[in-house]
Amino acid sequence: MARASTSTSQLLVHPLSYVRQQRNWTHQDLVNVIARRLNTAARREKAWRWERWGVVPDDPTQLALAAELGIPEETVRQQGWPHWLPAGPSVSVSTPWTATGALALLDETAGSAVLDRRGFLTMGAGLATTVAEQWLGIEAPRLSAALQGGRIDRELVDCLEQRLPTLRRMDASLGGGSIRGLVDAELRLVTDLLAGGSYSTPTGQRLFTIAAELGRIAGWASFDAGYHAAAERYWFTALRSAHAAEDRAAGANILKCMSLQRVDTGRPVEALELASAARAGASGAPARVRAMLSTREARAHAVLGDATACERLLSQAEAEMSLADDEPTPAWAAYFDQAEYCAQTAACYLLLQRHQATDQWLARTLALQPDERSRDRATYLVWRADAMLNLGDIEHACALVGQALPDIAAARSVRNQRRLIDIHGLLTKHRHPAVQQLDEQVRSLVS
Repeated sequence: MARASTSTSQLLVHPLSYVRQQRNWTHQDLVNVIARRLNTAARREKAWRWERWGVVPDDPTQLALAAELGIPEETVRQQGWPHWLPAGPSVSVSTPWTATGALALLDETAGSAVLDRRGFLTMGAGLATTVAEQWLGIEAPRLSAALQGGRIDRELVDCLEQRLPTLRRMDASLGGGSIRGLVDAELRLVTDLLAGGSYSTPTGQRLFTIAAELGRIAGWASFDAGYHAAAERYWFTALRSAHAAEDRAAGANILKCMSLQRVDTGRPVEALELASAARAGASGAPARVRAMLSTREARAHAVLGDATACERLLSQAEAEMSLADDEPTPAWAAYFDQAEYCAQTAACYLLLQRHQATDQWLARTLALQPDERSRDRATYLVWRADAMLNLGDIEHACALVGQALPDIAAARSVRNQRRLIDIHGLLTKHRHPAVQQLDEQVRSLVS
């Protein structure tokens, strides 16, 4: 079996990681700098805990580091840890919501974001919500024909559109770490065509739509690989492109992705605000898209423990899915089939700790899941193992994790690797022969 590395050495997992990388500091260098200013012991493990375990340094330590970095004490006290750390550029929310603004962001992002190694969010609290509110309230710009450069004909745009399903399938099978460079190259190509080509207004609209979907896929691949800052940049740029193309459903899908990132990074209130804006902005979308957005908002409510709101939205999603086969669906929404609908419903029940319901919905998911979606299959097997463990069936939980191991090994998905580590940690608390057998398999995989 191929081995899946769980190393995050390429990721800058915390703003403090970025500070060290910029100054070529080791963990020991960092604590030495602070110790010299405070006349205290320089223990390397402190820096590790600040970055990896979420431990917050005490005030004297923070102020000593701030002095070394030239950060005013007032900034430290106003912004709090770790937000005052100089963690590199963030997404600018002041770019105009125009075609020119969208193109400027595309030019800035394509070819650059793929190199961004920051594994943490850079948009401050509330900024993502501000972006969603702007998207809801600002009228889409009226595109005009572009007359510079070589003529871009319909056949070329058709070709670019036809490549999108292949990229989606590759992402679902290989994981984000394997394809993000390829998607970024496609985005760079479309950006250059928009900037330097000659095309009609309808063709320009189609190109912006393609750019929006490429940005979404690149953001998702980056998110899956653990590069959160890059994902933010791609999605923010994609949202502007969808707006320029007057494609509300595509914009809502991008906000939906941003919402899940907020769930994963511990910002559930922002996650709910983004999911709510997505659903509100796509009220006229096809039923399948509306069902997809309803389950995402339901999941945000589940994270916050609001079972009533979650159940209400799940009922709405069920009604919307009953109409889905009767309406045309955007190509990017086709993945939200009955298997995915069942999986997202299960995710809500898992968060609400309704483990019997979780197991029932995931059993349906796994029975319907297409073979090529190996990354998602691994996710849902681990989720079901979590439910089984909570239901007291340790042997079944171990068997499910064992089934997931080949798919986790095959796909470069940091999110699934972390899920494996988490469920393995829970299982090893139990003395059971099945746990011992699984332990050997997992150790050989992650070593």
